[in-house]
Amino acid sequence: MTFRAQGMRAWLLQRLSAFYLAIVLLAALIWWFTTDSISYEGWRQLIGHPFIAVILALFFLALLFHAWVGIRDVMVDYIPHIGVRLVLLLSIAGILLAMAMWTTFILLSVVYI
Repeated sequence: MTFRAQGMRAWLLQRLSAFYLAIVLLAALIWWFTTDSISYEGWRQLIGHPFIAVILALFFLALLFHAWVGIRDVMVDYIPHIGVRLVLLLSIAGILLAMAMWTTFILLSVVYI
């Protein structure tokens, strides 16, 4: 795959993840403004539903992926030293992976408790 094709793929994946994030955020705002009262139990019941939990898991996965592609592209473009870039990219990847595990733990604890 050529460098140009890789850039196009990253651009397309960035746009697709942004579209999914926008749709879910719009749906969440509509739900927020059309719900009469929002309580802890209401939130827990909503997030505890398996369909909503899957949508939220995909949302956070898309968010972390969107962040990774954006940060990676900026670092590749503006950090010329390969060693520094590698250390920074590995650090960011570790942080994003930790966030993914934390989010998974939270969603699973709400769904199964």
